[in-house]
Formats: sequence, C-alpha cells, structure tokens
Amino acid sequence: MLKSASIEQTPTTRPDVFAFRIHGQVTQPDMEALGAYMNEVFDRFDKVSMLLIFDGYEGSETGASSGWESIKSRVRSPAKLDRYAHLGASKATERMVGALGAMLPVEAKGFDRADEDAAWAFVGARPA
Repeated sequence: MLKSASIEQTPTTRPDVFAFRIHGQVTQPDMEALGAYMNEVFDRFDKVSMLLIFDGYEGSETGASSGWESIKSRVRSPAKLDRYAHLGASKATERMVGALGAMLPVEAKGFDRADEDAAWAFVGARPA
C-alpha cells in the first residue's frame, strides 16, 4: 500500500485496479513514491487500471515529476495501463488526459466529482 504526504492509496475490489486519493501539494518525494510503487505493480501485472481521485488537491511543486522512478513509470505506463481515469481534476488535467487518450493505446477518461460511481465503473472496481 502506498501512502505519502499527499498521495494515499485506496484499496479496491480487484487486484489489478489501483486507486489513489491526491490532496494538498504534491512534492517530488510523493511522485517518486508513486512512481516506485507503480513500477513494482507494472512488474507484477501485464495490464492494470488506475483511478486518481483529486480531493483538496493544491497543485504540484516545480519538478515534482522529474525523479527517475516517476519518469520510468510514465514511460512504462502506455504499455501497462488498460484504463486510466481521474476524478475531480482541473480542466488543464482533463485536456492533458484527453490528449493522452487520443495518442496512446490507453482508455483514458475524466469525471466530475459528482460522477464518482461512474469513474469506479469505468475502471471496473469499487473501493474495498
């Protein structure tokens, strides 16, 4: 289970679906922890789905995603992700995910906070 200062894993009803609640300001150590965790997950599974729930998110510090584990997980994710969803993200994040979904072989979709049940259905799991 992953738990950092601003990223906390939410257990799910399926072993191949990973959900994370993101709050506060995301730091480089937070992103490195998430990257290292997902690299371990990618080593264990052929494909996984992922749900990011933005809840009180205050942005990321400059360079938060520049660490090796974070970069490595982002490079590996197109081959390893089946479905990717985010819930309650900013409009900029929604645009980025829309572009990602159009360019990569990953089903990606954003949901408004009021559509949490639909986001969980999209990734095929529920909170455990």
